[in-house]
Parts: sequence; C-alpha cells; structure tokens
Amino acid sequence: MSIFNVPTRAEVSSNNQVLFDNLEKAVGFVPNLFATYAYSENALQNYLSLSGAKTSLKAKEKEVVNLAVSQVNECLYCLAAHTAIGQMNGFNEAQILEFRAGKSSDAKLHALAALAKNMTENRGATSTEAVDNFLNAGYTKENLIDTIVLVGDKTTSNYLHKTTNVPVDFPEVTLAL
Repeated sequence: MSIFNVPTRAEVSSNNQVLFDNLEKAVGFVPNLFATYAYSENALQNYLSLSGAKTSLKAKEKEVVNLAVSQVNECLYCLAAHTAIGQMNGFNEAQILEFRAGKSSDAKLHALAALAKNMTENRGATSTEAVDNFLNAGYTKENLIDTIVLVGDKTTSNYLHKTTNVPVDFPEVTLAL
C-alpha cells in the first residue's frame, strides 16, 4: 500500500497543471508516477526533459534498456509501463521477457540489454566484457554515454516508485521471468 496519494491536477502547482494538461493530450491520461513527480515544483519538468531529450538510441533500443533496468531494480510500475510501450513499439511478449532478463535473440539488442543489466546490477561498475561486447556489436561511444544516461533516467523512476509505491495504472506484470 502506498504512503503517497497520487496528486490530482487541482493539488499541484500551476506549472505542473500545465504539464498535466500536456500529458493528458499526449498520452490520454497522467500516469500516476508522473503525477507523483509533481509533488515537487521542478521534478516533473526535469524528468520529462531528461526522458524526452535527444539521444543516439532509437525508441526500440530505449525500451530494451528501460526493461532491463526496471527488472534489475524490481520496479513493477516501470515494468508495466515499458511492457506496454515496448508492445506499442512492435515487441512481442517473448522479446520483452528476453530484454527484462538482459538478453535478446538479436545480437545487437543482446549486447545492449546485457550492458544495461550489468551496469544496473553493478551500480555503474560495468564489466569490461559488457562494454566490449556492446562496442563490438556496432554501438558507438556516443551510444554508450546515452545508455548510461538512460540507465540513470530509468533508475530515478524505479526509485520513485519503490519509495512511494503509488498504484500501477498500466496493465500489470509480474517480476518473475
């Protein structure tokens, strides 16, 4: 059970109300986790800026990282959200489960998923082997830096949910693989 109520539009600052309106238009609703960021005057805008920032990673690659990181961090909210987003990006259930496990039958995505998993498990002390496999799979140093930023982005949301335990408002998933 959550110790936090999910704030409504009326309960947040006028700046955050604008962000709620924009999310409502873009997504169709304000996800509970995003609403929870709005307890802070600045956190929601900062998070949306980071998660929406330009990156050298493709949308599908971002979801691979998001799923691997959220599995390691055992964040049910982010696993549910990124399972839904992964499906919208064309991934099937078997692929999503692979990414969550830090694997893929696609060699390039395997290197990305394995890197994200290793990086998260080791709190940034990523193994040389994982980095080498990533670079040998065709990724660049720019992709590496962008992956590190994305791991940080997703870890922030994982921690927010794990701390607040706000209700999951996406189709639920289990931690078990």
